[in-house]
Amino acid sequence: MTGKISCASRSISLTVAALASFALIAFASAQTVSAADPVNGKRVFLAAGCFECHGRLGQGGAYLYSAPVIAGIELPEESFIAFLRNAPNDMPTYSAEVLPDREAKDIYAFLRALPGRTSAKDISILNE
Repeated sequence: MTGKISCASRSISLTVAALASFALIAFASAQTVSAADPVNGKRVFLAAGCFECHGRLGQGGAYLYSAPVIAGIELPEESFIAFLRNAPNDMPTYSAEVLPDREAKDIYAFLRALPGRTSAKDISILNE
């Protein structure tokens, strides 16, 4: 009888240990994956000079030529980062060494938080 109890206790102990291990792994994973920070994104956007062409609020501009509106960007995050890594035309390329993925994701969060383009019909002075 003692052997059966001992065997059952050992089985329960191993199950509890396995569950505890999985819980620790899940907790550690949750700690390393944090939400992007739009406040830091704004800081990096300004520090990296993105505003020089795209405006301080991603509204676009015409420094050397027409730069697109990127406020409220609809491009998927992965595509946005890939674009930064291999930028076309006169836009500087931002390698992961210069702009780590975490900061690129923060910029993306900042741009997503901004209101996108406003339709001309929604601008009151144009409708007077």
